[in-house]
Amino acid sequence: MTNPTPAGSLAGRREWTALGVLMLPLLLVSMDVSVLYFAIPAISADLEPSGTEQLWIFDIYAFVLAGLLMTMGSLGDRIGRRRLLLIGAVAFSAASLVAAYAHSAEMLIAARAVLGLGGATLMPSTMALIRTMFTDSGQRAKAIGIWSGMMTAGVALGSVMSGVLVQYFWWGSVFLVNLPAMALLLVLGPILLPESKDPAPGRFDWPSVPLSMAAVLPVVYGLKEIPSEGWNIRYVVSITVGLLFAALFVHRQRTATNPMISPALFRGHGFAPAVVLNLVSAFGMMGSAVFTTQYLQSVLDKSALEAALWALLPSVPIGMVAPVTTSLVQRGVNRAHVVTAGFAIAACGFGVLAFAGTDSLWLVLTACAVLASGIVMVISQMTDLALGAVPPQRAGSASSLLETGTEFGGALGMAVLGSIGTAVYRHEMPASAPDAARETLGGALAVADRVPGLAATAREAFTSGMQGAAIAGAVLLALAAGLAALTLRGVEVRKETEEPAPESEPEPEPEKSRA
Repeated sequence: MTNPTPAGSLAGRREWTALGVLMLPLLLVSMDVSVLYFAIPAISADLEPSGTEQLWIFDIYAFVLAGLLMTMGSLGDRIGRRRLLLIGAVAFSAASLVAAYAHSAEMLIAARAVLGLGGATLMPSTMALIRTMFTDSGQRAKAIGIWSGMMTAGVALGSVMSGVLVQYFWWGSVFLVNLPAMALLLVLGPILLPESKDPAPGRFDWPSVPLSMAAVLPVVYGLKEIPSEGWNIRYVVSITVGLLFAALFVHRQRTATNPMISPALFRGHGFAPAVVLNLVSAFGMMGSAVFTTQYLQSVLDKSALEAALWALLPSVPIGMVAPVTTSLVQRGVNRAHVVTAGFAIAACGFGVLAFAGTDSLWLVLTACAVLASGIVMVISQMTDLALGAVPPQRAGSASSLLETGTEFGGALGMAVLGSIGTAVYRHEMPASAPDAARETLGGALAVADRVPGLAATAREAFTSGMQGAAIAGAVLLALAAGLAALTLRGVEVRKETEEPAPESEPEPEPEKSRA
């Protein structure tokens, strides 16, 4: 069995090669968030799902992923992160095969649910294994920078790849593309990846599993539905129920003998600010994407594939941001200053977006590039800070908390900024417009041929809504910059030659751990 890298030692060629192997599941899991964007029309024509079934085909993956992240992170700490990663790879591969050849909507929904389960095992495992393999702070920061860039690239590539595959093959090919990469992971993973786990994890906290899912799923569901449906009472109730279960979950973690998520994690220097600031960064990223993707397709009237290809352009500078950010911190620039600058840059991206008109392709692309670059600066540093602040035996739980925060932040961004944009849109639309047109831009374009001038009016109203949401986003991220400057002021870059301090009690033999 491959052993983890000793604390403070430099990783070699084997570890960097293993990092490349870890990028395979990360890329596929992030791609699966957007891989159905172009495939859904072909799926609808073939499987003829109802409106509700079509929504579940889209959403079940993200719901299961979000609901099981904390469970799988804690499980990986107990049974081994590599083992959980490989089990997840098998589940992900089998579900991909079933999804590709699904002959009914119900079968596809079930397969997407298993894909979400597999994704929940893969995401925290990859991050935790990085913590195990790269114990030197500088090398870990570089590895996490690569991790952050790959995750961002996967979301962008997923939609483009689905468009190309659907155009030249059939919709099931968007799932079959997962199989070669997962096969490579299953072959190389046992050879290159180290096994690591908590040596004394205690009993698994089974009651926390349903509590965590009951806390996460209703909140994520409500937040995801609000942008399109408005503040319907059932979504408010859903969020409220989820928050009540969240309170019960927190109480359970504070009182259980062996909790799923140890409260001691939040005593790690900088861990709690990292989770919160990472959540805010996801808020900004997903909150802007609600508008920019619709803008490219519905305002500029580009095809889905054209819009996805244009959306790739902002990814070019994004790929360079994380390594540059890591280099700055390693050369002595205070992390608080870097993260503050990242939020300020992202706020400027929202500010640029606020000046977009109905024919502002390059302005919107520039805004996306600036905003995403600032967000990646924050994400890469907050991930590094969070993982460096916890002992390696808790890396899986820490990773799952970061990922769960990302899911919450993204859903919250879509709900809050989406609601602001929708409110402005409805205010700008004339009272004489058809009801469907007053609800959404898509509804307006669907009936635009029956009402002269309606399409132009709806596009203007949508752009005004995007401007309003962008102003709100800029204000929020500017406040986040101030929060980062305040909370990270005393957090210095770790020059570690040993692992972080233990969670609760001192090690029995502290001198031996330094040998």
